[in-house]
This record gives sequence, structure tokens and C-alpha cells, in this order.
Amino acid sequence: MNPKTRFALIALLALLAVVAGFIAAGYKYRQQFVVPGISLSESTRASEQLLALTLADASAVSQPLSQWRGKLLVVNFWATWCPPCREEMPGFSRLNTKFASKSVQFVGIAIDHADKVKEYSLQTPTSYPLLVGSPGLMPIMSGLGNTSGGLPFTVIIGRDGTLRQTRLGLWKESALEDILADLAKES
Repeated sequence: MNPKTRFALIALLALLAVVAGFIAAGYKYRQQFVVPGISLSESTRASEQLLALTLADASAVSQPLSQWRGKLLVVNFWATWCPPCREEMPGFSRLNTKFASKSVQFVGIAIDHADKVKEYSLQTPTSYPLLVGSPGLMPIMSGLGNTSGGLPFTVIIGRDGTLRQTRLGLWKESALEDILADLAKES
């Protein structure tokens, strides 16, 4: 094979790889999200464990997470002492209101003390429920991909109960809005 033909073949293969990448990127939110280093069965088990939880809200009323099965569920692990957690919550509240008619539900799970969560919820109301968790939730968070135990940590669970997306760290409202708009279209 002469050098010009070889170069043309390599260029064609590179172009095909780029086109395939763009096509695959168009489907990135339609496919189940798999956390690097976490098997599909582990993430499924962790999302089922999460949905099986019953936690108290800021008023000490028990709230089973299973009440939101069938919705696109955005679960945010946070704490009152965590500045990035507090920073993203107003945007989450706006998105919860915006996407409520599309069967999207946000839930905040504070890894914190109940009295601090209640005080925070009175000072800074949210349009979504704030539940009180404990460090005992770390194995579930780890199974969902947060092996470092950092906060904030947010997961999106599909209507079918599968883990769709995760984010460790602050999630900008505009970025999350784009993802929710795409996921909300799925039935």
C-alpha cells in the first residue's frame, strides 16, 4: 500500500471514529449511566437500597423514598455545614418546581443533625423534601459511586429504578437542567 493510500485510509478511519463518538454522545442520557469502578449489579443494588429507605423529614415525619417510585428522582446528599451544598440548593428548588409536571422529584438527604436541618429549612425553604440521614448511609453512597464520601453528592434514578447519573460536587443548575430535560422526555 502506498503512503498516500495508507494516509487516506487512516484519515477515513479517524473520521469514522469521530462521527461514531458524536452519534454515541447523542445517546449518552438515554442509556443507563454506569459509575466507573462500580458494576451494574452493584449500582442497581445500591439504588434499590436507597429506594427502600425510610427517613425522617425535618419535622420528624417518616418519609419512605419508595413513595417517589415511578418518578425521575434526583436525590441530593448534603449537609448544613457544606457551603457547596447550600449553594446548589436554590437551583435545585427551582428545577424541582420547573420539572414537577414532568414527574421529576428532588429529595435532599442531609448527613447532619435533625435540629440543624430543621433550622436550615426554616431559614431557607426548598420546594422539595429535606430528609435526615446519617453517616450510616455511606455504604449506599459508596455503592452509588461516591467512594470518597464527599458532599454534595447527587444521583438521578430513572423511573424504572435504575441509576442514570451521578455527580460528586456542586452541580450547576443549567447543566442539571439540560440533563433533566433530556431524561424527562423518556417514558
